[in-house]
Parts: sequence; C-alpha cells; structure tokens
Amino acid sequence: MMELPRRNSRQITVGKVVIGGNAPVSVQSMCNTDTRDVQATLAQIHTLAARGCEIIRLAVPDMAAADALAPITEASPIPVIADIHFDHRLALAAIRNHAAAIRLNPGNLTDKDAIKQVAELAVETNTPIRVGANGGSVRANLLKELRTKLPPDEAMAEALVQSALHECSLLENFGVTQMKVALKSSSVPVTLAAYRKFADRTDHPLHIGITEAGTFYRGIIKSAVGIGALLSQGIGDTLRVSLTADPAEEVTAGIRILEALGLRDAAPQLVSCPTCGRTEIDLIGLADRVEKLVDELKSSGKKINLAKVAVMGCAVNGPGEARDADLGIAGSKSGQILVFAKGKVLGAFEEEPGFAFFKDELLKHCEG
Repeated sequence: MMELPRRNSRQITVGKVVIGGNAPVSVQSMCNTDTRDVQATLAQIHTLAARGCEIIRLAVPDMAAADALAPITEASPIPVIADIHFDHRLALAAIRNHAAAIRLNPGNLTDKDAIKQVAELAVETNTPIRVGANGGSVRANLLKELRTKLPPDEAMAEALVQSALHECSLLENFGVTQMKVALKSSSVPVTLAAYRKFADRTDHPLHIGITEAGTFYRGIIKSAVGIGALLSQGIGDTLRVSLTADPAEEVTAGIRILEALGLRDAAPQLVSCPTCGRTEIDLIGLADRVEKLVDELKSSGKKINLAKVAVMGCAVNGPGEARDADLGIAGSKSGQILVFAKGKVLGAFEEEPGFAFFKDELLKHCEG
C-alpha cells in the first residue's frame, strides 16, 4: 500500500502512549459520564478501551471531579487527560491526582500567573499539556482585528493559530516542552486552514478533529472529510472524532478512518458492494452480521489472519469482482448464499447454514 507522508513533529508521551514523530496516530475519545461518579466513569473507560480507544479525556468542572481523578487514574487501563476550563486550580489538582495530561483552552484561561503555576507544576511532574484552541473561544478582539484584513473564514483560521501560538509561547517561557496542540472549528475548511498554517510554523504534535461535528451520520462525514484530508497530508498525531452519540462510536469511526488511509492495519479489510437489482438476499443485514462478527472476534483478542473479507450481493460481484478476497460470502440467482475463497466457491447454502459455514471458515484463520 502507498505510504502517506508524515509531518516531522516532535515527540511527547501521554502515559505510555507516544505521540508525534513516527509514532502511530492514536485514537482518543471523551467520557460522557459524570467524572465524580468514579465507578460509572471507569466502566465507560473500560468499554471504550475494549473498542480500541488509546487515550481518554474527562471533564473536570469542579474540585470534586478533580479529586475523583485519583481513583480513576489508578484503575484506568488507558491514560486519562483532564479537560480544564477557566479555573487553573482544577488543573493543579488534576496534575496532583495523576492525570496523564491536561487540556487547557487559551480562550478561557488567560491569567499569566495562573498559567505560570500550572506550567511549573507540569514541568515538575513531567505532565504534558494539550493547548486546545477552538472557534468558540478565540479572543473577540483578536478576531475583530483579523477580520479587517482577511475574509471571515481565513480570519478565524488565523485567530485559532495565533491563539495557540501565544499559549504555546507562554508555556515555553515557563519551561514546558511537553505540549500538543488542537485548533478545532465546526467548519471543515476553517479547521483545515488552521492546522495547515500551524503545521507550517511549528513542530508541535497535533491533536486533530472537527469540533461540534454533529449527530452520528453528519458528524462522521464531517470528521472523515476533515481528519482524512489532514492525515493524507501528513498532519496529525492523535485524533478524536467528536460526535453527538455514544463515545464508543467515536472510537470505531476514528479507527475506521485510520484503516481507510492505510495508517492502521484493518486486519482484515472488510469490503461489501452496494445493493442493486441483482441482489436476491438481505445484503445489508448480512454485511452487518459479518462486520459484527469480525469486530467481536477482534475485541475478544483474536487475530484474524486474512487480508480481505468480502460481502457481496450476487455472483457477479462475489467470486467474480471480489475474487481477490481471502474469504467471502455472496448471494446467488437462486437466493442462496455462496461462500468463496480467492474466487473459488466453497459451497452454496440457505442463509443460516451459509452464515454458520462462513463463520467456521473465518475461525479457521483466527489465533489467540
């Protein structure tokens, strides 16, 4: 597979996860539980980790939530980032309670002495800081000034860049070197412009995503377009797909984006054809069943030693067009299911026996 370029960013470590340089692009999500509810939060973290989440972020709105980080970070299977807004004391408490990193928003934490206190403790404890600028919190006066010189979208992109650069400079003056940066907007073009500008000016590792992307369907499309465009240009070291949906869907979407770009081994790649008038089986239902089966096997820790698995609607697209698939399942003119491997038909079955045969063939290629 053709290799995509990678921006040469500096490398930092969040917990045991390496970010930047030539490290794999990591997938993040954020819990939607009340952080103060330790058991519920840990339960969701474990669920997300099982889906493939590698770093988790938690909202820290008050000191009770900051205190809850101590038992959460101790029991979490993946690094925990504390999301801090407005109150630097919450950042200090989060660091003392062993957050693997903290996220600061330069738009709502502006007091230099407060930033200095956070920076000094972060340096002392070697805690990375994510500078998280977003379109909703850039300084109004900065944006107003830039809009006198630039078109609105370009002004917003530049405002995000300047906000992030200013915060990075402040933190660097206080000795912080472990930083990663996000410059997010709900607009895909603005987000792309901001990240490209910032990537050209610094070597800080970048956390990428489209903020407030929307509901499940709309949010995945916007995120795939924006994140995919950046990654295809080598920009991005860690990502979050932000959805108004179950956070587990964010993780799956992030992984699928990386797989589609060849930045993560799909193991196996799952392909399926669109429906058409030749289809005489429930192709949509069958594709969903196969995808669920593959995901369950992988989630259970099994390795599937196949490069490509195909689910096709008819014999034309089955053993024909998908003849390169290591294993496949397809419809036939009689309404039966064909199971095939490398273009060779292994058998024709009614739906349930056919799926059972396909599953047995798939399990022959599993280990672990």
